[in-house]
Amino acid sequence: TWHLKKIPQIVSERTFSLESPKFEAKTKLELKSVCGIECQRKLPAPSSSDLKDLLSYETVFENGTRTLTEVNVLGLVLDPAGNKTTRRSSRKKRQIYGTDSRFSIYDKRFMTNFPFNTAVKISTGCSGILISPKHVLTAAHCLHNGKDYVKGSKRLRVGLMKTKSRGDGRKRKGAKRNGMPSFQWTRVKSTHIPKGWFKGVSGDIALDYDYAVLELKRPHKRKYMELGISPTIKMMPRSMIHFSGFDNDRSGQLVYRFCSISDESNDLFYQYCDAEPGSTGSGVYLRLKEPNKKKWKRKIIAVYSGHQWVDVNGEQQDYNVAVRITPLKYAQICFWIHGNDENCTQG
Repeated sequence: TWHLKKIPQIVSERTFSLESPKFEAKTKLELKSVCGIECQRKLPAPSSSDLKDLLSYETVFENGTRTLTEVNVLGLVLDPAGNKTTRRSSRKKRQIYGTDSRFSIYDKRFMTNFPFNTAVKISTGCSGILISPKHVLTAAHCLHNGKDYVKGSKRLRVGLMKTKSRGDGRKRKGAKRNGMPSFQWTRVKSTHIPKGWFKGVSGDIALDYDYAVLELKRPHKRKYMELGISPTIKMMPRSMIHFSGFDNDRSGQLVYRFCSISDESNDLFYQYCDAEPGSTGSGVYLRLKEPNKKKWKRKIIAVYSGHQWVDVNGEQQDYNVAVRITPLKYAQICFWIHGNDENCTQG
């Protein structure tokens, strides 16, 4: 069951202008983690002043201007069990673990219907997911490498999957074969990235804050997926998660996968879902029952961040990692969507 939680408030304190970014960074498809599972276990809980700094955020607008908004956090209740992790057997592989368990979605009846139609393509080469009529959730490193915004993020676009229109009867030269999605591209009006991505507890980029929200220039009319608070592994049916994106090695295809989570920290899920670059930024979701109802509902509980090398018992171990939507992150993303915290009191 989805458990309702009281959400802390993210309140904007002041906003001021920054210099325009250079937009010269290269997109990194594989990050080097600065803090692995062992490191995460030893981290002290951030103070309220730390959280105010980490959850302050940059906004970049389509004309290249940039602002920084400082925030305050009200009503925060820290979960004392949040940093516990579950030990599992270790193995060393790459982003495809053993037999490739991904599914390419070819049938447009599935591709253009919920939940698969919520997956979008980002023009910098990543994936994302629709979270409102005007907003897309993706990974921060698809837009920023920790020092500068990536090339192409100034004129950022989002590709929404579309069915073949009536006027497409004649096959144009270079047209995709049947089963490959075509995209309706929409310009991005503004981008929000938490300051924690630029400056984590180690003074370097922090994977815990590898998420961003894009506001589209024009609203779409499609069904989107709601946000949910990430439950712990033991509260998830068979510890199973799902996500769909546009993996680079299956060009033009929507790729779906599911797997069990192997380990968790307060902010991250460590798992062996088969994935390749291109699916980074996909929305990780699961399906649980609504409280006091028999109806099942899918909600986004994490953002797929990509392949990571992390320290486990002093050795390098690789996982595919997702950033959990905690009550704090829910409050921040909800604030970005609505512009206030009035609609974000329950998650």
